[in-house]
Amino acid sequence: MNKTFLTLSFLMGVVILFSNYLVQFPIQYFGLEKILTYGAFSYPIAFLITDLANRAYGKLVARKIVYIGFIIGICFTLLFSTNFSDLISLRIAIGSGCAFIVAQLLDVQIFDRLRKEKWFIAPLTSSCIGSVVDTFLFFSISFYGTGVPWITLSLGDLVVKILVALLMLIPFRLFIGSLKAA
Repeated sequence: MNKTFLTLSFLMGVVILFSNYLVQFPIQYFGLEKILTYGAFSYPIAFLITDLANRAYGKLVARKIVYIGFIIGICFTLLFSTNFSDLISLRIAIGSGCAFIVAQLLDVQIFDRLRKEKWFIAPLTSSCIGSVVDTFLFFSISFYGTGVPWITLSLGDLVVKILVALLMLIPFRLFIGSLKAA
């Protein structure tokens, strides 16, 4: 489990870095620039990682992965995607950290309580509720009062996160067997 634990923790940090970078770029196609950023597509993978760890190793290990992923992600974000002279970039780093830790720890708790239900109930429910909390915290901390259309961006982001959470059920089902064997 040690190698898997480190791999999941590192992947969590990488997902955070990519998501924090990509959230700065609205999608410029089909009139979506005011309702969607590219970060909405990468961030739900963090819930997949948490849920895989929770299913395979339990909530204590999942929490450790969240904490380590949080530290790695914040360090990566500060090193690679934070412009310290830009207030919005700093707010994105702060908003990301706050939203991530609250949403992921909530995901761990909800998943753990629902783990005995059908295989898809725990990951789907915990990811959807975590996505709502994450989206509201992140966008309000990062963009409130900046002139960025954060409410419409957050709603567009949330719709995509929920759709991606549904899609993440496929790799969840596929990877859970291999994680238990690792």
